[in-house]
Amino acid sequence: MKKITDLELKNKTVLLRVDYNVPIENGIIKDNNRIKQSLETLNYLINQNCKIILLSHLGKVKEEKDKENNSLRPVREELSKLLNKEVFFVSEPKGEELENKVKSLKNKEIILVENTRYMDVPDKLESNCDDELSKYWASLADIFVMDAFGSIHREHASTYGVTKYLESAAGFLVLKEIEELDKVKESNKNIILGGAKVSDKIGLIQNLIENTENIFIGGAMCATFLKAENINVGKTFVDEEKMDVVKDLLKKYREKIIIPVDVVTENEIKSIYEIEDDEAILDIGPETVELFKAYLNKNIVTLVNGTMGLFEKEEYENGTKSILEYLHDSNIKTVICGGDTGSAVKKYNLNFYYVSTGGGASLEYLGNDTLPCIEVLK
Repeated sequence: MKKITDLELKNKTVLLRVDYNVPIENGIIKDNNRIKQSLETLNYLINQNCKIILLSHLGKVKEEKDKENNSLRPVREELSKLLNKEVFFVSEPKGEELENKVKSLKNKEIILVENTRYMDVPDKLESNCDDELSKYWASLADIFVMDAFGSIHREHASTYGVTKYLESAAGFLVLKEIEELDKVKESNKNIILGGAKVSDKIGLIQNLIENTENIFIGGAMCATFLKAENINVGKTFVDEEKMDVVKDLLKKYREKIIIPVDVVTENEIKSIYEIEDDEAILDIGPETVELFKAYLNKNIVTLVNGTMGLFEKEEYENGTKSILEYLHDSNIKTVICGGDTGSAVKKYNLNFYYVSTGGGASLEYLGNDTLPCIEVLK
């Protein structure tokens, strides 16, 4: 893969795709990790005397009213503080304001362009990798650097399309993410999976299970695995489309797949055999927490993607909190993948070996040998 250090960057205008898709509530950034992780590449470009144009998406923009709550303005303020320098902001991702600002840009100066997904209203130009939009953004710069690992699985105009028109390379964050996730692929490991959808995790399970000691299934996704063993899961969501795949996995690898023995519903802690039709699984139970701990090998790396329950609510956080604290206190080498998991780590103030900035991107990379955005950087 072509690296940022392979490029001749002195005095060049660089289009830098970052991932500033951060949680914002009432204009306040709740977790700035993704912004902080971009600083190494940004400072390198500043030291190379570059003019820097930053592109990022934020949230989902499907209609005009979505724009108001998905502006990158709060990110500009946070980035200015972290860099201790002014960052200019352009309020539209295309047009005269942007073009004039780029023309007036001086070396070492930075423009943050408004949310690329504004271009998805009304015609999904960004998400559909519109060629004219790709060409337009590419025309603003001399070189493209891809440092948005959280979006590296998306063939969008700002991640994939621009590479057709500019010399392109991976930034330091993308290189670091791939290096760490490659280590996970190659090593013997444990994998703890949670969250709601089995479909998001199936590729990872299928790709990595042979080289995995145990896979622990928590969160709402455990319902699909429990139902595959003819256990009533009440009104918990079941991914029926993946049921046959799950049954096949359990048939082949049952000794490796650890599923809950008790759960927390809206009523109480229950054995998996006692779930009522009108109940939902909202957390793993205390016996399951102890079961997971008993199978976690302290001498190998553990990958965590997804929470064990609805951890945002105190009554359903014990599974997530207990497992993460056990990993932390036992000094188990742990790689955290996924937005919700990262938020839980921050909530409980825990430090781990590696916290990936990618949720879906990490899963797709671990579930595949490569991704299109990685291929175009080779």
